[in-house]
Amino acid sequence: MSNISIKVIGGDEASVPRGTTLLALSAQYAHLRKYTILAAKVDNELQDLSRKLLYDATVEFLDITDPNGFRTYQRSATMLLVYAAKSVLGRKTRVVVAHSINKNYFCEIPGHEITDELLSKIEAVMHDAVKANFPIVKYTLPKEEALKIADGLGLDDKIRLLKYRHNLTVSFYKFDWMYDYLYGEMTPNTGCLDRFKLSRRSHGFMLQFPNIGLDYAFADISKEGKVSQIFMEAGQWARILKADTVGALNDKLCTAGSGEIIRITEALHEKKIALLADQIMQEHRPIVLIAGPSSSGKTTFAARLGIQLKVNGAVPHTIGLDNYYLDREDCPRDADGNYDFETIDAIDTAQINKDLQALLSGERVQIPTFNFLTGKREYKGRFLALSPKDVLILEGIHGLNERVSEEVPASDKFRIFISAMTQINIDDHNRIPTTDTRLVRRLVRDFQYRGASAATTIGMWPSVLRGETKYIFPHQEQADAFFNSALVYEMCVLKQYAEPLLFNLEPNVPQYTEARRLIKFLSTFLGIPSEHIPPNSILREFIGGSCFSH
Repeated sequence: MSNISIKVIGGDEASVPRGTTLLALSAQYAHLRKYTILAAKVDNELQDLSRKLLYDATVEFLDITDPNGFRTYQRSATMLLVYAAKSVLGRKTRVVVAHSINKNYFCEIPGHEITDELLSKIEAVMHDAVKANFPIVKYTLPKEEALKIADGLGLDDKIRLLKYRHNLTVSFYKFDWMYDYLYGEMTPNTGCLDRFKLSRRSHGFMLQFPNIGLDYAFADISKEGKVSQIFMEAGQWARILKADTVGALNDKLCTAGSGEIIRITEALHEKKIALLADQIMQEHRPIVLIAGPSSSGKTTFAARLGIQLKVNGAVPHTIGLDNYYLDREDCPRDADGNYDFETIDAIDTAQINKDLQALLSGERVQIPTFNFLTGKREYKGRFLALSPKDVLILEGIHGLNERVSEEVPASDKFRIFISAMTQINIDDHNRIPTTDTRLVRRLVRDFQYRGASAATTIGMWPSVLRGETKYIFPHQEQADAFFNSALVYEMCVLKQYAEPLLFNLEPNVPQYTEARRLIKFLSTFLGIPSEHIPPNSILREFIGGSCFSH
C-alpha cells in the first residue's frame, strides 16, 4: 500500500499508509497535548477521527480548548445523556436540550418530574458508558431505514426534520443500542467524555461541561436570573406558534405559508415594545438606557420604542453612546498595542454624566457627534433640553454599565437589555446557539452596508465575542427589562443572503471551516422570501428595506 504525506499543524510532516484513520494518526501526537484529541480539520474541513486519509493533506487536531473541539464534546455528551435517560426511563423517552446557559445545557424530560434521585440514576449510567468506552460509529443509512430507527427510539423531532432532506441517505451515529442524528462531528468513543455533571434547575436540569478557563473543572452555576426567564418565555412562544424545532417550523411554512408566522412574530415584538413604553411612562423614567451585544437589533429597537413612547404622548430623543468616544489619540490600547474601542474606558463617562445631570435639571445641553473618519468628537450645534414629558434614549454596548449613568438617580432611569435569544432548536438534541443567530445577521449586514466579506466578519467574530463577554454580559442582570429580538422565521430569510457569501470562501482561508459549519446549519431551513416582512422589522436592519435610517 502506498504512503501519503500528512502535514500536522503543531507537529511535523508524517508519511503514513493510505487509508490510515485520523484516530490512528492522532495517537502519535497525543503526548503533545494536555487534553484528549476529539476531532480534526483536514484541509480546513472538520472531520470525525474515524475519517480515513486517502490523499496528501494538512491536518489540525482539535481538543476541548478549540471551539469546534468543545462543540464536539458537547454533542457527544448530549448523546450520552439521551442514551442514559432512555436506559433509565424507556427507549421512547423524550429528552430536550432547551437552551444554553454559560455554555452549559438546560435540559428537560417532558412528562417526568426531575428529582435528585432520577438524575443520580441517569448520571450513573453515563459514567458506566464512559467506562465501557463504546466506539461512537457513524453509519450512512437509506433515509427509509433511518426513519424507522428514529420511530423506534421515539425521535419524532428527527422524523419531522429528515423529511425535508434532499439526500436519500442519512448519517446516524451509534454506540451500544443508541442511534442519534447529531449535527456535527462526534468523539471517537464514549471514553473521551470523562467530565460532565447533572444538577437540578427549575423544572429541568443542567448538563454541565468542563470549563477550560477553570482547568477542566466545572464553573459554579449562577442563580436563575432574568436571562433564564427570557429563554423560558421564548420557548413557550415557539411552542404556541408550533415552531419549536426547525422541522416543526418547516411543517408550518408548508401548511400555512410564511405570511401568518411573520405577522404573528412581528406582532409579538410590537406588543412587547408597546408594553415597555407603557411601563416607562407609568414609572416616569426620563432616561432609558439600552444595551446589547453585536447584531442584537439595538438601533431598530430604539427607533420602535421611540414611536411607542410618542403614542403615549412623550417626545423621545435618541443618542448613541458612540458619540461620547474619547478622541482617538486618548483612547486606551489593548495588550497588542491596538486601540481598544470595546472597553468602557474608551467612553467619556464623566462628560455623559455631566450632560445627563444638566438635562435632568432642565438645562440646555449641546450633544456631540463622533467623527469616525477623523477620530474626533465634534460639536455641530445639536442642542437638547428635556421637557417634563420628554424621554432620552441612550443606546450603546455600555448602556447598562453603571459608570455611564452613576450620577443619575435610579428612579430616573430605565435599563433595557436586548439580545437575540434563539427561540427554536434544530431538533430536540441539536440546539441553535444565540451567537450563530447574531453572526449570520452580522454577515448579511456587514456585506450589505459595509462591503465586508464573509471572511472578514468571521475573522473578527471571536474578538467581538471576547469583548461582549468582558464588557456587556456581566451587566445584563442589572436590566429592568429584557427584549428578545430573535424572530422565529429569520433564518429562513437570512439563509438566502448569507449562503452566497459563505459559499464564496475558498478552502485555503482560515474562515472556511466556520463557513462550512454555518452552511450546514442553514441548510436545515426552508427558504422564504422577504417581501412580506414589514419595513419596521428588526430583520430589516440587516437585510435592508428598513423605514428607519441606520
